[in-house]
Amino acid sequence: MGYGLAGRVFHAPFIEAVPGIELAAIVTTDAGRQADARAAHPGVVIVEGTAALWPAVADLGIDLVVVAAPNRAHAPVALAALGAGLGVVVDKPFAATAADGARVAAEAAGRGLFLSVFHNRRWDGDFLTVRRLVESGSLGDVWRFESRYERWRPDRTLDSWKERADPQDAGGILADLGSHLIDQAIVLLGRPVSVDAELCRRRPGALVDDDSFVALNHAGGATSHLWASSTASRPGPRFRVLGSRAGYVAWGMDPQERDLRAGLLPRGAGWGEVPEPAWGTVGAGDAATPVPTEPGDYGRFYEGVVAALRHGASPPVDPADAVATLEVIDAARRSAALGRRVAV
Repeated sequence: MGYGLAGRVFHAPFIEAVPGIELAAIVTTDAGRQADARAAHPGVVIVEGTAALWPAVADLGIDLVVVAAPNRAHAPVALAALGAGLGVVVDKPFAATAADGARVAAEAAGRGLFLSVFHNRRWDGDFLTVRRLVESGSLGDVWRFESRYERWRPDRTLDSWKERADPQDAGGILADLGSHLIDQAIVLLGRPVSVDAELCRRRPGALVDDDSFVALNHAGGATSHLWASSTASRPGPRFRVLGSRAGYVAWGMDPQERDLRAGLLPRGAGWGEVPEPAWGTVGAGDAATPVPTEPGDYGRFYEGVVAALRHGASPPVDPADAVATLEVIDAARRSAALGRRVAV
């Protein structure tokens, strides 16, 4: 449901590439996107709006709805799909607020229906590498986790819903890229106990944050320092993870988004691989050794969807994790407004 960047680039290619799941229909009201969808996915039914989908569910044999519409629609469309008896995948952020996300999660649990949230950046190759190093003990005890999604996009996209100030649109860089950063920090170090945030508007006329910093304090004593920015003229390292034995530093972005935007399909050998010159390094003091970057693969999310729907496995992303991320986002907004650290 939705054939903008999320539906076209991040969802449809993996649904078609993963065995055991089939792309049956694409829902979009935009005539240009309907034409693009027909060209890219021959034989897939194009549906002109969500209201037209529900009566056709049985005829199309649909089991699962993927909500890839703008953020405002995430919770309402997910609730409507659950009400139609369908499993649901929701793109990030799960909802505009933690309360909305919790409502959707409770509805799915009450109906006994599948629900998961597309926090695909758990399957970035560099983050998989961080997890490998931490879980193996190579870094010792993690003291600080630094993570960045920084870009140089100093001009606003005036017609984008991501630039709107209405809270229901869940606009701004914190909800967009910050969702990934916070989810990764929670996966790595557990739910934080407090948040200290700076949410800035750097671009002329900006209505929502476009340059944000969030510090998380985790129960085990570790801290996460997270940057999300559209106005970073000189980006910092993607990861810097400091531990009691060693640290890991990696630069650059996982290649999957770049390749998907270029029209490459996630099939065959080599997908998600990072060449040796771009590997991160592990070391302490003046010593540093390159370490291979794990191949990234967002398709593993949909492999998890298939395992859950066909074989009863747990969802690839627990909705409770996505609600926890929203709770941190809500707390970050309170922190920035108050100018001080707040509890989560």
